[in-house]
Amino acid sequence: MTDPDPDAGAVNFQEYATAWLRDRKLADRTRERNESVIRLHILPTFGAGSVADVTTARVRGWRGRLLAAGIGEPTVVKAYQLLWALMSTAVDDELIRRNPCRIKGADHHDVPERPVLTVPEVFAIADAVVPRYRLLVLLTAFTTVRFGELAALRRRDFDLEGLSVTVRRAQAELQDGRLFDKAPKSTAGVRAVSFPAELLDEITRHLEAFAAPGRDGHVFVGPQGGQLRRSNFRDDWVKARKAAGITAELHFHALRHTGNTLASTAGASTRELMTRMGHSSSRAALIYQHMTSDRDRAIADRLVP
Repeated sequence: MTDPDPDAGAVNFQEYATAWLRDRKLADRTRERNESVIRLHILPTFGAGSVADVTTARVRGWRGRLLAAGIGEPTVVKAYQLLWALMSTAVDDELIRRNPCRIKGADHHDVPERPVLTVPEVFAIADAVVPRYRLLVLLTAFTTVRFGELAALRRRDFDLEGLSVTVRRAQAELQDGRLFDKAPKSTAGVRAVSFPAELLDEITRHLEAFAAPGRDGHVFVGPQGGQLRRSNFRDDWVKARKAAGITAELHFHALRHTGNTLASTAGASTRELMTRMGHSSSRAALIYQHMTSDRDRAIADRLVP
C-alpha cells in the first residue's frame, strides 16, 4: 500500500462522518440510531478536528471518558463499532495509513444471562396480564417470535390447520413515534414457526375477540384499536409479572429466551433452533445448546448420591 497523501487526512472529521453515514445503505431505524450515536457520542470529541487527528491514544481516552460518565456499555460499544467502521473506510480511501481503533475487546460486551421462566410461570403471567395481551405472552414463549414481529402479524399469517404462524415482516418505531413495517433483518427472518396444539383455542379466541378485522388486520392492537407499541405495553407487562409473583426484574424478551431454552431442551437441532429464532448464524443456537447440555450434566451429576 502506498503512503497516503500527507494532506489527505486533513479532511474535516464531521464532514467525512456525515458523508460516510449518508452513503451507507441502512434501514431507516438503523440510520436514525447510528446518526444519534455519532452526534451524541463521537462528534463532540472528534468532530472539530481532522480525520488524521484521530489517534489510538485519543480513541482510548474518549472511550474511557464515556464509560466514566456513566454511558451504558452497549452504547459505548456501538459508538466504538461505528468509529471503527468509519476509520476503516478512511483507510480504504487512503486518508490514513491504519485504523486507530485498536483497543482489544472494545467492540463487544458480555450480555448478562437472562433468566429462564418455567412453563407454569409463563402461564401465570399470561393469566395475570390483561386479556388482549394473553396470546402475546404465550406466543412469545412458545414460538420465540420477537415482539416487533408479533406486532406486525396479520390474521392471514396464521395457518390454524397446520398449527403454524408465518413471520413476514417486523414493526419498527422511529424516534418521532412513527411506526412502520419492514422486512426482517435477514432472509432467515422470514419463516414459518409451528406452535403447540394447546395454543389453538387461545389463538381462535383472540382472533374473535381482539384482532383487527379482515385478513390483513393486525393480530395485536392496543385498547383503542391502534397499533401495538412497546411503550404502551410495558406497564401491562410489569403489572402482570408482579401479579404472577415474579418480583425479579424481568424484561419481556426473557419470554423469547425461555422459548429458545425450552426448544433446545426438547431436542431441537442447531438448524431447527436457527429456523425458529430467525437467525442466519448458528452462534446463538449453539449458545442455547451449550446451556442445556450444561444443565443435563448437572442433572446427571446428582443422580447417584
